[in-house]
Amino acid sequence: MPLIVMCGYPCSGKTRRAEELKVYFEQNTERKVHIVGDGALDIEKNTVYADSQQEKNVRASLKAEVERKVNKDDIVILDSLNYIKGYRYELFCLIKHTQTPHCVMYCLTSDEVSSTWNTDRDTAEQYKQDIFDALVLRFEAPDSRNRWDSPLFTILKDDILPYDAISDALFKRKAPPPNQSTQSQPLSSSNFLYELDKITQEVLMAIFNAQKTSVPGDLITVPGATEKIELARSINMAELRKLRRQFISYTKMHPTENTGQISNMFVQYLNKSLH
Repeated sequence: MPLIVMCGYPCSGKTRRAEELKVYFEQNTERKVHIVGDGALDIEKNTVYADSQQEKNVRASLKAEVERKVNKDDIVILDSLNYIKGYRYELFCLIKHTQTPHCVMYCLTSDEVSSTWNTDRDTAEQYKQDIFDALVLRFEAPDSRNRWDSPLFTILKDDILPYDAISDALFKRKAPPPNQSTQSQPLSSSNFLYELDKITQEVLMAIFNAQKTSVPGDLITVPGATEKIELARSINMAELRKLRRQFISYTKMHPTENTGQISNMFVQYLNKSLH
């Protein structure tokens, strides 16, 4: 059943709101409510959020736990930062695949308010200020115009949750239909395989060559793509080839009829994987 994705700055009230939702649904429905979040993983957040690989592993663990919990009867609330739009898109693909509705709850606070709430916590529960500032800087706010961020409920710190509207969004909406990105399909043609191999190799070489004259933070233009690679760090060819193999394996099962989109698809995949 439905997935509720919490979203917001560190210390913006997400856990409190998740608990309010849990109480409401347990009192007003016969459904079980599962809260999946960082707390259950027993992580040291200042260590995790200072290391991009550790953070990526935590996101993967949370997503896997959501996937295990989602079923036809229960409600799942993902209580984490969920501040990367690409990650919220992955969650949207998950619910499309499992054929269940979802919504995003954005706990909107200023960085000043959240910083104050952070310093009011017990020392062991606080984010270090440099970690807090970095997370705020990287935060990608949800936008209801994006299908993966819709329906979107933006909640201010003194708001009462719109329980009826949230319930309607979860229980009276049809699940988004599966599409090419979420349904396995047979491999389309040998020409598609040829184009997939050629285009992804061209993208790899463009990135590899661009790194000779670029620095972390630069945007790299690749052939055939309107989107650019966000080069957050130096990437060696072995890592690029591994990501290319993963992308090709996935795309073989989810081919697109428009081979002109392969470059953009690969760029999007790389940006999410290298974040």
